[in-house]
Amino acid sequence: MIAHHPAVPSLVPTGRLRAVINLGNPILARRDAESGQPVGVSVDLAAELARRLGVEAEFLVVEKAADSVAAVTEGRADIGFFAVDPARGAEIAFTAPYLLIEGAYLVREDSPLQANEEVDRAGLRVAVGKGSAYDLFLSRELKAAEIVRAPSSPDVVPAFLEQGLEVAAGVKQQLEMDAGRLPGMRLLPGRFMVIRQAMGTAKASGQEAADHVAAFVEAMKASGFVAQALQRHGIEGVSVAPAV
Repeated sequence: MIAHHPAVPSLVPTGRLRAVINLGNPILARRDAESGQPVGVSVDLAAELARRLGVEAEFLVVEKAADSVAAVTEGRADIGFFAVDPARGAEIAFTAPYLLIEGAYLVREDSPLQANEEVDRAGLRVAVGKGSAYDLFLSRELKAAEIVRAPSSPDVVPAFLEQGLEVAAGVKQQLEMDAGRLPGMRLLPGRFMVIRQAMGTAKASGQEAADHVAAFVEAMKASGFVAQALQRHGIEGVSVAPAV
């Protein structure tokens, strides 16, 4: 326990570690079917950080990445779990990444598209979760294709199907699961981006808080905690980010 650590006042101003948990990415967190409580890698990390600080963890559960960013920047949460993106960097102090997650494209079996590079064409519509890392990345990268924003990442494939869109973009593992349960779907080979998944604090919380969370992430990678959490929750196809 390090309840008297100097980072505590700036990192935990209410005396409890308020962690925002985004359920939009099933690799990181989901709602337990029996208890209804959030479970997953990000939940485990938040609980462990609270334990080390000697305080209780309090979870604010959201469905969208944009809501997760807002909770931290508006001071309703002390820490969050984010895909590192420059568009979010103005107000969020990111740690180094703890996970590397691939982004992929889903298309119909009869689609003429065969490679990620072919997606950026006039007349093609790409479904993404509004405010997600994929949205932020593709908003910068796609010049000819049209981006269609679903309310959240879990809504991407339903929107793709209901609106007859040409491409769905998202977490590779989630799209692989969707392709497995939906007939006539396939993923384009490889990946169009790698998401660096990190923890973050509001820059307004100060450098001391940011440094403490950054050191915590490095300790969790080095100790095997992150790898064990992935195994515990049955998450495959992602890799623990290298040490910095």
